Amino acid sequence: MIRTRQLLNDCLGGHRLTPEEGLHLIKATGREIFPICNAADELREERVGDTVTYVRNQNIHITNICKNLCGFCAFGRRKGDPDAFFDDPDRIRQKVKVALTRDITEICLLSGVHPDYTMDSYEEIIRVVHEEAPGIDIHTASPDEVAYIAGRSGVTTLDALERLRAAGLGTLQGTAAEILVDSVRKVICPAKVDTATWVRIIKEAHGIGMRSTSTIMYGSAETPADRITHLDILRSIQDETGGFTELVPLSYLHQNTKLYDKGLAPAGATGREDLLMIAVSRLFLDNFDHIQIPWGKFGIKLTQIALLSGGDDLGGTMFSDDVSVEAGGAEAGYLDPKVMDRISSDIGRRLIQRTTKYGRV
Repeated sequence: MIRTRQLLNDCLGGHRLTPEEGLHLIKATGREIFPICNAADELREERVGDTVTYVRNQNIHITNICKNLCGFCAFGRRKGDPDAFFDDPDRIRQKVKVALTRDITEICLLSGVHPDYTMDSYEEIIRVVHEEAPGIDIHTASPDEVAYIAGRSGVTTLDALERLRAAGLGTLQGTAAEILVDSVRKVICPAKVDTATWVRIIKEAHGIGMRSTSTIMYGSAETPADRITHLDILRSIQDETGGFTELVPLSYLHQNTKLYDKGLAPAGATGREDLLMIAVSRLFLDNFDHIQIPWGKFGIKLTQIALLSGGDDLGGTMFSDDVSVEAGGAEAGYLDPKVMDRISSDIGRRLIQRTTKYGRV
């Protein structure tokens, strides 16, 4: 029988959690969740000190037309839908100019994976942004997008990554990971790349010196064991490449999604599951420095408690997050650094502005 308190003491002493031990912790209930969160917070303090970080970034949505139309997403549209949009280069330039008035250091390009996209399309988009904002980190292009445009253009995914970097890509989005268990992916995102392809492309990016985020989307059709399997894959990649900047846990927002409407997923994660996702990620991912809190999905009050449960980063100002808003995330628009500072200082932590790669501003 696994004893939680002894396991946590061992973990704080340098023991690397096994998947079985991680599963034990992530399934905790009742008062047992509090020592887990406390241990994760203690480990956070050892790793990164008393700082809470954030990046001044701007999300720019280019199109909501998407080949995937995943069941957990309320943002994607088909070509021809009355509310579908697709920005041309002039419109993208206008959005970038607005972003630059906000003293940002990162532009995060978000969109559906348009079925007409090619390598040339992505290179043009990134080049347009880079020309308008040459000193800004352009954060975009998930492994699913890289695989799609490479396949349509008849090039390897490694060639695609090199060309995107030459066009101005700064860091790769570790999105489209959702849950890295193929049986789950067939339910929640069947049109996206499989686990092996996602892992291969991330490793290719890290292999050429490109950093990326990593993500997990939890609270839909997966089990606690699937969550640990996912974390174990990320930990193994980080052991090999060291290329992940952070983990971004994304709590599934169910309100306007087909996955929930069809009865294939519950009404998202509970507060217990959210806190344990942050805490167990901190304890299990012993080779990650940073665990981000998805404030647009948690809400501000739970975000503050998550900062006491192993989290150390508040992500970005964003200014807009249509993906989360359309799925039901009422608070997922803009987070003022003044609010970030208030919830950080209230728990005795210092708010620090960072770059995409966690340098100090």
